[in-house]
Amino acid sequence: MVIRSEIVSIGDELLKGQRVNTNASFIASALSDIGIPVVRVVACGDAEEEIMSALRESLERADIVLVTGGLGPTRDDRTLKAAAGLLQRDLKLSPAAFDALQEWFVSRGRKMPEAMRDQARIIEGSLLVPNTTGTAAGMIADAGERFMNHTLVLMPGVPSEMKAMMNQTVIPYFATSSKMVIRHTPVRTLGIGETLLAELVVEVEDHMPEGTTLAYLPHTAGVDLMVSTIGSSVEAVERDNRGVVDALLARTGRYVYATEDVTIEETVGRLLAQRGMTIAVAESCTGGLLASRLTDIAGSSRYFLEGVVVYSNKAKEHFLGVKFETLQLYGAVSPEVAAEMAEGCLFVSGADIAVSTTGIAGPSNESEDKPVGMLCLGVARKEPGGEVSVSTRTLFYHGTREQNKLRFSQAALCEVWESLQDR
Repeated sequence: MVIRSEIVSIGDELLKGQRVNTNASFIASALSDIGIPVVRVVACGDAEEEIMSALRESLERADIVLVTGGLGPTRDDRTLKAAAGLLQRDLKLSPAAFDALQEWFVSRGRKMPEAMRDQARIIEGSLLVPNTTGTAAGMIADAGERFMNHTLVLMPGVPSEMKAMMNQTVIPYFATSSKMVIRHTPVRTLGIGETLLAELVVEVEDHMPEGTTLAYLPHTAGVDLMVSTIGSSVEAVERDNRGVVDALLARTGRYVYATEDVTIEETVGRLLAQRGMTIAVAESCTGGLLASRLTDIAGSSRYFLEGVVVYSNKAKEHFLGVKFETLQLYGAVSPEVAAEMAEGCLFVSGADIAVSTTGIAGPSNESEDKPVGMLCLGVARKEPGGEVSVSTRTLFYHGTREQNKLRFSQAALCEVWESLQDR
C-alpha cells in the first residue's frame, strides 16, 4: 500500500507573498526519493484556529502530515499549541531537548532566557526530533485513533533547521516504514513547445504501465518531461520506467538533449570536451549571458576560449570585422550580420566553433519588420578539411526582456548542441 503524505506550511508571510515556500519543495522531493508521494500542499496563516483546521483536514486524509513553521519563541508562533489542542494532549518539557537548548546558549557564551524553555516542549507521547542547528524542538507524533493513527511531524520553518531535521531524523525514520520504490527520470528537451510535445507523446501517455506517470515541466528555457514510476519491486520499477523513457525517446529523440538532471550548458560542455574542441562566443542581445552560462560549469576552461560582447555596430566592426556595408544594408539584427559575427569570432579566437547572437530583447523595437523577440544566430566552425562552414537561424520569441535574453541564450546553446551532433 502506498503511504500518502501532505505538507502544511504555516506563516502569514507565505500568504502575503513575502516568502517563497521552498520548504515544501524540499520535503516533497525528499519524501519522493523514499517512495512516499506528497498528494497535497497546504499553506495557512498564523492564527491558531486556522492552524487547527488545516491540521485536522490533513490528518483526516493523509497517512503522514508534515508541518513547518510556527514553532519559534514569538507570539505568532502558535503551531505547537494548536497541534496539542487538536490531539487533546499536554505539552511536556523534553529533558533531551532542554539540555540541547542550554548547550546551544552556552556554546555561544550567552545565558538562556527563561522564556526559551518553551522551545524544549513537545507533545506528550511524541518522539523528539533534535534541532542541531537552532533552538525549537521538532517532533513526530501518533495522532491517535481519532485520526486513524496517522502521523504528525512538526518542524521549524527556518529552512536550514528543517532540512537538518529531515536529513538526520525524519527521512531515516520513514524510510524504514515505506515498502515502495520510486524512480524519477527526466527527459530534457529543447526547441519544441509543450503543445507539440504533448501531441508527439500522446500514444505513450495512453499506454503507460500502472504506477507510472508523466509530468510536463515547462520553464522559460524549455520543457522537461518527468517519468515517475512507483512500485514494490526494484526490478519492475526500473523496467517500467526505462520502457516509458525509451518510448518517449523514440518519438522525441531529436529534441532530447539529456535523460538526467543536467543543463544544456553542461551537455554542450561534455560534448566539446569529449571531442577535444574549443568554443568562443560573440554576443550582442544576450549581453554576456551565453558566456556566463558556459563558464558556470566546472572545468569549462578545457573548452571555452573567449567571449566578446559587441553591443554597438562600431564594436561589431572593430572586434569582429563585421563589414560596414553589411550593417548598413541589412541592419545589426539580421542573419547576414550574425554570420559575419560568428565567422569573425572564429577567426579572432582560433576556436573550433563560434556562436553569435544578435536580436531585439525589448521592450522596444526599431521597425515593424523586426519585432521584439527576434533573434538571429550564427554558428561558424572549422571542418575536418580545414574549410570554415557558417550557418544561421532566425527565431521569434515573446516575453519580457529578461525572458527573451534567457531564451536567446538557450537557443544559441541548442544551435551549438545540434551542430555537434554530427561530429
